[in-house]
Amino acid sequence: MTSPLILVTGATGYIASRLIPRLLDSGYRVRALARNPRQLQGRSWFRHVEVVQADVTTPSTLNAALEGVHTAYYLIHNMSYGHGYTSLELESACAFASAAEKAGIKHIIYLGGLADPEQHIAPHMRSRIETGKVLRDGKVPVTEFRAGVITGSGSISFEMIRFMTELFPIVPGPMWMKNKSQPIAIQNVIDYLLAALTNPNGRGQVFEIGGPDITTYGNLMVQYARIRGLKRSMLLIPGLPVAFMAFGVGLMTPVPFPIAYALIGGLSADSVVKHPEALKVFPEVNLIDFDTATQKALNFTHPNHIERIWVDGKAGFKSLKHEGCFIISGVREISPAFARKLADSKVEHDSNFFGEMWFDWHVGQNAILSHTLYFSPRGLPGFLYWFFLYPFHWLKFRGLIRKIAKQSDQA
Repeated sequence: MTSPLILVTGATGYIASRLIPRLLDSGYRVRALARNPRQLQGRSWFRHVEVVQADVTTPSTLNAALEGVHTAYYLIHNMSYGHGYTSLELESACAFASAAEKAGIKHIIYLGGLADPEQHIAPHMRSRIETGKVLRDGKVPVTEFRAGVITGSGSISFEMIRFMTELFPIVPGPMWMKNKSQPIAIQNVIDYLLAALTNPNGRGQVFEIGGPDITTYGNLMVQYARIRGLKRSMLLIPGLPVAFMAFGVGLMTPVPFPIAYALIGGLSADSVVKHPEALKVFPEVNLIDFDTATQKALNFTHPNHIERIWVDGKAGFKSLKHEGCFIISGVREISPAFARKLADSKVEHDSNFFGEMWFDWHVGQNAILSHTLYFSPRGLPGFLYWFFLYPFHWLKFRGLIRKIAKQSDQA
């Protein structure tokens, strides 16, 4: 019997990158929807899924993407669009719900934000909740989960915590950092998303999900520091502008300014579970505490686990911040003869007071050599080390590539 076809929207995003491997392991056929499928080429699961190019902001592209699908995961947000993204999110959800109905989809599973809609909440959180309502207003049954801070390597909320806590001995923040948060491990988020596939009791319902810990946003940073062996404290500044904080976060972390602006605004209200029905409907989900989830995220800060989101098949060099690391990566074509002489892949590792560094290379199809330098800083000294020596790392990296290219030409 053929397994159901599952559509995962937002395939280039963080949640999808963790959900798709679990779906494949469970035996499902997976179709991944992305605006730019080239950005998926570096994912370990790329060759095991059907990839379709479509965009929820362009409804005409959805019909082919939804054909033959049994269940669709709606994992899309439009925060990166900046001003006006909230109306775009509602229009996109409406278009998707309509297209899903026409395609005969049986079930939509949506992941939104955890907040009390009866309270004054930030536009980002309001939009997440209203997006769920728009999807539920359609005729396809919807299971909606609402989550707050997601603890896992690569989660934008966790990467904000990680980079800011590593960098600042005294972490500045708005008075909102006193508000309550109920973080949930990425493993548990995926557990709930998978459980909704086979548990009919969740259809048509909204579930608030969170881990076993309820604390403040500020204390999450303090807890992270303790696990890392760092001494950190919070400096709460009344009236600190959201735009100012978002600028700093965009500069120092992997989170771009528009997304940082929306997320920091979301700190203005508590994000805790008030209706714990998910624990009864999905008893198979065993909740993981923040400390355990954080330690696992730190253990995954290694080239063997980091999602290669920068791989898009294009030659050249890239520099980025991702999953707790500063990364320099290059791709170039080498001669087939030289490619056969190289090992398929290799990772070299160095650790010192400032952090950990890895250099790896991988020989792919068509004699394409990718080479990447990763540096995971440890505290403020690690950041200073990287920023002061970055030009030297860049020159050394490019010099090594030139050496490899010369050897390739001589092969």
